[in-house]
Amino acid sequence: MKILLVSATFSEIKPVFEKAVLTVKRNDYLSELNFGNKNIDILITGVGIASTSYQLGKLLGSHNYDIAINLGIAGSFSKKIKEGEVVNVCSDIISELGAESGSSFLKFDELNLGQSSFDKSIWKTENQYEIINPVIQKLQRVNGITVNTVHGDKRSIEKIEKLFYPDVETMEGAAFLHICNAEKIKCAQIRSISNYVEERNYQKWNFELSIKNLNDLALEILSSL
Repeated sequence: MKILLVSATFSEIKPVFEKAVLTVKRNDYLSELNFGNKNIDILITGVGIASTSYQLGKLLGSHNYDIAINLGIAGSFSKKIKEGEVVNVCSDIISELGAESGSSFLKFDELNLGQSSFDKSIWKTENQYEIINPVIQKLQRVNGITVNTVHGDKRSIEKIEKLFYPDVETMEGAAFLHICNAEKIKCAQIRSISNYVEERNYQKWNFELSIKNLNDLALEILSSL
């Protein structure tokens, strides 16, 4: 089994590196490790949709994987999801893909552009190739939005909640899910809640707890594969 872990930054997945054995460092983005006799590639894409799409697309042009898992932090719109809780993002939308019409926002599927089904699958992505795994299946399933601008204003938060009813937001998730669907790779977008989506207060974000819980869960998944 060939396993790929994808993360935007090294800090989000550093504890997994520390528990595994580095076998080859291909470049600044790609490393090969061994964990429990399993061969694992870890790809650090950089933050955002563009970086994730480029690095993951480039890698999959020359490498084949049975399983891909996106690991990272996320902001939650819902106080019902606890800070530090790890969730499974099963559907995702690039929420900024659309058009302004005066004070209104037209979603991508509301535009008269003659969009193909492939175009629409980029905008809104459902995980079509879920990994059947007992550790992943115990996680809460949530809906996400992927953004270029993290929400931190009360008015924009209220607007996006009315448009899409998201549970969480990230800056890479939809790109990861779409590419895995296109390549028919079994995948999961696993996120740990570092903060609530509210007026920006970086001091309230709990990186330590969210990264610990994320990596503990990631190691549990790897052990169970």
